[in-house]
Amino acid sequence: MRSGFALAIAVCGTLAFGGLAEAGRSNTGCGLGTIAWEGKDGLLSQVCAATTNGTFGNQTFGITSGTLECERASALVASKQLNDFVGDNMDNLAMDISKGNGEYLSTLAVLLDVPVEERPALYSKLKANFTAIYPTENVTHIDVLNNLETVLSAS
Repeated sequence: MRSGFALAIAVCGTLAFGGLAEAGRSNTGCGLGTIAWEGKDGLLSQVCAATTNGTFGNQTFGITSGTLECERASALVASKQLNDFVGDNMDNLAMDISKGNGEYLSTLAVLLDVPVEERPALYSKLKANFTAIYPTENVTHIDVLNNLETVLSAS
């Protein structure tokens, strides 16, 4: 019994460290685990990298920020996120724009990729143009997005 267990451990160790996944590319995506286990293509290395990425949730941060060897989302994805955000948060966003501050307005700035130092000017501009962005109580999120684009493109 003991010798069978020892043999199983030896086989698993050989497979894990033997680099059977030498197909040239890691299956773990981007993130801290991928960086920590870089250059090691064995099964165990990939499991450790994926576990590290999943446990610490750093892939989301890396993709959002363009760090940890992750690529930033394309403009198309950001646009979808912006559409979804505005559509899901119309009332809260309207309240924040009318006040010139708040977490929904801050999230909008992030989705618009506005640098932190430029956000106060953005908030003031949106507050000053609230009625152009939300002209009626029945405005749709598509109208709000179009109105935001008009306000932001004006000098």
